[in-house]
Amino acid sequence: MKLTPKQKIFCDEYLVDLNATQAAIRAGYSERTAKEVGYENLTKPHIQKYIDERMKNRQQRTEITQDKVLQELARVAFARGTDFAKVALRIGYRDIVDKEGKVIGQQPFEYQAVEIINTDDIPEDKRAAIASIKQGTNGIEVKPYDKVKALELLGRHLGMFNDKVELAGEMGVKIIDDIGSGDDEGS
Repeated sequence: MKLTPKQKIFCDEYLVDLNATQAAIRAGYSERTAKEVGYENLTKPHIQKYIDERMKNRQQRTEITQDKVLQELARVAFARGTDFAKVALRIGYRDIVDKEGKVIGQQPFEYQAVEIINTDDIPEDKRAAIASIKQGTNGIEVKPYDKVKALELLGRHLGMFNDKVELAGEMGVKIIDDIGSGDDEGS
């Protein structure tokens, strides 16, 4: 079966964001029925075949695979702050002053400071987890991508999280009949 021009536009629009309702609207279907039309279009074998072929071609063209996406998520999910910075022991000096406030020497003291690791020294797989690096009011700021979100997406892929709740069991109903039980004392 051949696609109609409107169905082809629907498919092309669906491939933009994988939103069937919006694709139907952008293809010229009524907003009032777009949700139903989008769903119905996706259930038609010839439309699904066309979309699958286009997705496969895009995957080959861009070389984006599920494995690559999972690897990138894993880079973000398993990155640690210590991949980008370290706490180092430093030595500083304090002025020693006499009773008149005159500096008469310096005294060493130890303190801890955060040192940013040079980006050239960070392995490529760890650099992939960095969303931005900028000079802020408190010095250099390294902002990683959202680790929790990456872990959630990986967990969902692995089937670790189930948002559906299933209830099973038997529900017993007991009917009590007080009518005509013969317990009426006043009759």
